[in-house]
Amino acid sequence: MTFIIGLIIVFGCLLGGFAAMGGHIFVLWQPFEYIIILGSSIGTFFVANPMKVVKDTSKAIMEAIKESTPKTRDYLDTLSLLYALMRELRSKTRTEMEVHVDNPAESDLFKQFPKVLANHDLTQFICDYCRLIIIGNARTHEIEALMEEEIQTINRDKLKAYTALTAVADGLPALGIVAAVLGVIKAMGALDQPPEVLGHLIGAALVGTFAGILFSYGLFAPLASKIKSVREKRARPYVIVKQTLLAFMNGAMPQVAVEHGRKTISAYERPTITEVEQETMNPGSAEMAKAA
Repeated sequence: MTFIIGLIIVFGCLLGGFAAMGGHIFVLWQPFEYIIILGSSIGTFFVANPMKVVKDTSKAIMEAIKESTPKTRDYLDTLSLLYALMRELRSKTRTEMEVHVDNPAESDLFKQFPKVLANHDLTQFICDYCRLIIIGNARTHEIEALMEEEIQTINRDKLKAYTALTAVADGLPALGIVAAVLGVIKAMGALDQPPEVLGHLIGAALVGTFAGILFSYGLFAPLASKIKSVREKRARPYVIVKQTLLAFMNGAMPQVAVEHGRKTISAYERPTITEVEQETMNPGSAEMAKAA
């Protein structure tokens, strides 16, 4: 929503200010200049990135526009699942626990938290490290190092879309100059025309420079920053899982270990201790209370 509001403000102020100072907005409509600039940008984007990154960038753009970030409800579900798993780890045998971590889609425990289960990568992350805990031979500091390395790898992969779009934004001003130069070349071929025609051609050429800078700093760069912010928030549950399971491996009770995970959540979305206690004891209770 903020993305749409921002675009309205940017283009509203730009076009409104230009019209207020006596400019003719229709002069800015130079479709071939836009085709040169945006087409060249898209082409260089495909040249610079593998198809996986291209597809992931389109997905990241939609996530940024929709602001698809974890909410308090998602954090509560993750903490509740971890709490349930840790209680099972303390009371169940290795064989009984393997039923949950080897096939989470069929696990009654995981089925209680469909949002977490729908996130295949996060579910696999949880199961992998619970499996290491079940084995029992791994040292805590080794697990911590492995978790940090995997989270860094996940972040690098998720931020490739941000890096790719930032590169496009950085190149747009130069491509705007290229479009302007092409427009000037066209204008030079019409020096024998009346001043009105020549002035129109030069104005159209200058629109290329204007458009390149506008698309860079007014659209693509902010969109890239939005993607980075959204993707970093979407990676936060992995840190919650890491801190919670490490605390549990170091001997903390499940309720205390969950508190270690809760503290890693941003203050804007962090649930209270009371909410976490209610959720861990009775999953979905906070949501039902709000609905009532």
